[in-house]
Amino acid sequence: MTQHTTTPRIALVTGAGSGIGRVVAQGLLQDGFTVVAVGRRPEPLHSLVEEARNAGQQAVAMPTDVGDPTQVQTLFDTVEQQFGRLDLLFNNAGVNAPAVPMDELPLETWFKVINTNVTGVYLCARAAFGLMRRQMPQGGRIINNGSISAHTPRPFTAPYTASKHAVTGLTKALALDGRAFNIVASQIDIGNALTELSERMTRGVLQANGSVAPEPMMAATHVADAVRHIAAMPLGVNILNMTVMASAMPFVGRG
Repeated sequence: MTQHTTTPRIALVTGAGSGIGRVVAQGLLQDGFTVVAVGRRPEPLHSLVEEARNAGQQAVAMPTDVGDPTQVQTLFDTVEQQFGRLDLLFNNAGVNAPAVPMDELPLETWFKVINTNVTGVYLCARAAFGLMRRQMPQGGRIINNGSISAHTPRPFTAPYTASKHAVTGLTKALALDGRAFNIVASQIDIGNALTELSERMTRGVLQANGSVAPEPMMAATHVADAVRHIAAMPLGVNILNMTVMASAMPFVGRG
């Protein structure tokens, strides 16, 4: 998938320290992008940068809380000052909540999920949109990490499900509003990618009928391949929505 261009392409990946974000960052590095690795914890980001350096690739760590407007603005100001442009944003950072009846869930947990999964995605998209409008040549690509939950919920997941439905609306708005500026938006809805956080699903997940059952998983590299495929397209072409999932997971027919 590697493309050869005369100027480096700049990609920013949020939640890049672990899980899907890290695997996607590694894939984009292989494709020749200079990757801005963003996350709250500096150590995993610096580990990724060191790994890239050892492979002859270019990455920089910029620790940021995507739910903090001031930190996000500083992040994108730094990207603009250091690189002059941004070609790709993978809006990946997100959090979940315990699967309990909503009346048992502390309100602060609701606010944490919405602040990261909705406000954080919006803040990064907003800042990327502005930079992509200003830069020459104008334009760029924003890929939002949705979820199977952007289509239908699991039991006791109201905050996460609501947040991912909101991401779908934001993606469509970005795709529409970006037309005039050559800014293209996509959403990848992921089902059962195996990471450190999702490994528990191989041992059992609460189902809609009240049972607990293990679910099939897929390698997170397949998500990275999907992001790389979209990122390799010219801006005149887009995949607005893509679902990448373990084939036998209970999504079609869930419930």
